[in-house]
Amino acid sequence: MGSLDGKVALVTGAARGQGLAHAAALAEQGATVVLVDICEQIASVPYGLATEEDLALAEKTVSAVGGKVLAKKIDARSSEQLADLVTEVVAQFGSIDVVVVNHGIWTRGALWDLTDSDWQDMMDVSLTGVWRVLKAVAPQLISQRSGSVVLTASVNGLEGQPGSSHYTAAKHGVLGLMKAAALEFAPFSVRVNAICPGFVDTAMTNWQGCYDMTGGKPGSTREEHEKSAHHWHAIGGLIQPSEISGAVVFLASDSASRITGVALPVDGGHLVLPTFNPAPSFV
Repeated sequence: MGSLDGKVALVTGAARGQGLAHAAALAEQGATVVLVDICEQIASVPYGLATEEDLALAEKTVSAVGGKVLAKKIDARSSEQLADLVTEVVAQFGSIDVVVVNHGIWTRGALWDLTDSDWQDMMDVSLTGVWRVLKAVAPQLISQRSGSVVLTASVNGLEGQPGSSHYTAAKHGVLGLMKAAALEFAPFSVRVNAICPGFVDTAMTNWQGCYDMTGGKPGSTREEHEKSAHHWHAIGGLIQPSEISGAVVFLASDSASRITGVALPVDGGHLVLPTFNPAPSFV
């Protein structure tokens, strides 16, 4: 018996990284899982985003855990695509019980150097795209009068990050959206919470601009990046995606039936460190 037996879970940004780890963890607990990812590159993002091949592999990975799996190439910036997705999922599986809104991007640059596209892409994907998912699933969650929504924010939703003001603003916005959504959905017995991961080892943090930030100088290496990560969290080292998934499963489950409107740090103690604020790489 799993804690999510009979539940249907929709996970965005699910082709790899945290999204894939969460999808697999939800499946392990008995959920039917719908995997969603954009599977296209966004011009302002300097690292490679997930591909259709990644999504196909994710489908196989989650299927191997057990249960039903559906994988869909969906752009969360499109209300039309999301509406069609919800219609298909409900027609095929009957409900949507868990929604994990995990997709996002992260780029770097002094706020005065960010282009309009840098800023707008960040907002469209990492904040407005979260609202679009919530709006798309709302009619189903309200009609069934049940459900748990988990948004992926960041420790940067609770603190500033120099050199990534647009990301910081978007993640602060996600937490504001979560709090308002928790109040609006509460009369329908739908819970809305957020997790705030620390430094997680995914493709989003595995590129030169990130190494330069953590290493404190241009041209920093992956090895220096890993070494610096030991000082980022009180429990040192880069966090693995699966280490975040337990919090997602808990918030999705009936064990958290009285928890809503909460921003839960899953950060290895980063936020309780006396100080850790790496110099922006552009200084």
